[in-house]
Parts: sequence; structure tokens; C-alpha cells
Amino acid sequence: MTLKAVSFGCGVIGGRAVKLALKKKDIELVGAIDIANVGKDLGEVVGLDKKIGVIISDDVAGVFAKVQPDVVFHCTGSSLEKVYPEFEAIVKAGVKNTVSSCEELAYPYKKQPNLANELDKLAKSYGATLVGTGVNPGFLMDAWPLVMTGVCQDVQKIKAVRIQDATPRRAQFQHKIGAGKTVEEFNKLVEKKILRHVGLMESLAMIAAGLGWDIDDMRESIEPIISKAEFKTDFVTVNPGQAAGVKQVGRGFKDGNEVITLDFQAYIGAKESYDAVYIEGVPNMEVVVKGGVNGDIATAAMVVNTSVKAVAAPPGLLSMKDLSLVTVLPNK
Repeated sequence: MTLKAVSFGCGVIGGRAVKLALKKKDIELVGAIDIANVGKDLGEVVGLDKKIGVIISDDVAGVFAKVQPDVVFHCTGSSLEKVYPEFEAIVKAGVKNTVSSCEELAYPYKKQPNLANELDKLAKSYGATLVGTGVNPGFLMDAWPLVMTGVCQDVQKIKAVRIQDATPRRAQFQHKIGAGKTVEEFNKLVEKKILRHVGLMESLAMIAAGLGWDIDDMRESIEPIISKAEFKTDFVTVNPGQAAGVKQVGRGFKDGNEVITLDFQAYIGAKESYDAVYIEGVPNMEVVVKGGVNGDIATAAMVVNTSVKAVAAPPGLLSMKDLSLVTVLPNK
């Protein structure tokens, strides 16, 4: 079965998802929605240097009425509250499956229960399936640790660590983590909730729900990683004493004990990048991906590869813990 797909949001991640989807034999791109580049060919906008015959439109209802897709690749924003109207429009247009990179959609039942329940009710009333996914949240610090527990007889604690050298990352990412800011500037951005990795607490809540743990307290800390040397990238200069990036930690407590720890660090000048999961249980386990997982590549892959599983899933607002195993889709 070939899935007819519409790209909703044609920015960096949406563009990467488009380019990947075009390589897959079971996906046909039939439409594109964005508030920018309206009237332009999607292929040229995402950097293919050729036209593919799909014109970008800002008419949401019009696109869906014309092409009636099997799945929507939604990549517009991180805030569930801000993009909720987009999900509402997609579902009410009769689209049966949506896979989104919205971080707060990954598992919103703990932090935003009202929005989550409203969206779940809406989706079920229209027979639609909504899934939030990506690399983090969506895999590295939630779905992956949960899968690892399948070979355990007992689990007491889970710790996931993601360390990224932000030096080769795009400008948007380096600015998002506060690289080159003074400590005062960094803390002000944190207070305004501009500077943070979105989705850490959603990942924590997904792990707890997947294991059936009743978490009685969730805590999150955000602090700058202070540089001891000067670093220059193509986009920022980091002086000694300035923030090289961010350290963000989520902690989940059960019966007063810390049972889930998610440690996210992204900064200029990190000596190595890696992703790791540590499980205290029977047996104890430690799995490390040396070099780390490329976030942009992996996020696009998760959005596209999840599409087939979303189509096969029941209606409602689902998370990655609810789907069957996601695997890479075959190329043309």
C-alpha cells in the first residue's frame, strides 16, 4: 500500500522529512502546507534544486479536500498549546493519521492533561490517530529505555544521558542552547522559557507510564555549562566564563526515591558526543552509542518511518510506547 502524504510545515525538519519521504517506495507526497513560500514548488523550497509538482499552500482545508491524504507529516512547532489549532484543523478535515515532531505532543498527559484529553477525545470522535515522535523526545530518552527493559526481570532505576558537541550543529541550535551568552543573559532566557530543551519531562512521563510507575514528583533543572576556553564556530564565539551550552536534568521520584534521571547536555567544545541508557535491575544494563545520534537526521527518520505504524494503530492521541516496533522503510 502506498501512503499519500502531505507535509505540514516545510522548515528545517519538515524539509528533511520531505526529502526522505521522496526516497521511500511506499510514500507519495501529494501536498504541502506552510505559511511561507506559498505558491512555490516544494522540491525547490526544501533544497532539491528541482520541481516535484507539489505546490505549497496556506489553505489547510483546501489542500486536504483536494488530495485526501493517508498521513500528514506535521513539523511546525514545539508548543502543544500553540499548534493545537493545527491538529484540530487536520482532524476535522478528515485526515486519519498525523505524525508530528511537536515535542510536547510526545506524551502530554502528565504536564498538560486537559489539552491531551481534549485532543484524544477529538481524535477518537473522528476516527483519527495522532502520534508525537522524533529523536528526543520520541526515541533516545524514552522509547529506547523502555524497549531495553523488555529483557529485564526487574527494574529499579533508569538513567538516560545525551551529550552533544554543538560545534557542528546549525546556527539555530547553537543559539537555542545559549552558546556565547553571559551567565546573566542565559538565566534570563531560561526565566522566559526561551532557552530549554523541550520534551524532557514528556519523556520522563512516558517512561513512567510505560512501566506503570506512579511518579509522585517530577523536577527539572536548567543551568549553563561554563566554558573554560575560547571556542569559535561558524555562528558564535564563546569566551571563557560564558555559557558554552546547556545542562538540563529531569528527575522522577517514586515513593520519595529518584527512579528516573534524564541528563541532557548540549554545548560547544564537548570532548565527545554520546547517547547512553543505564538500567539498575535484573540484570543491570549499560548501553552507549558512541558519537551520539544525529538529531536532525534521526528526527526526520522517525517522522517518516512512524507513518506506517500510525496508519495501523487505533484512533486517539498515542505515544511511541503505544505503537508496534518502528523500523526503517524501504527505499525506491
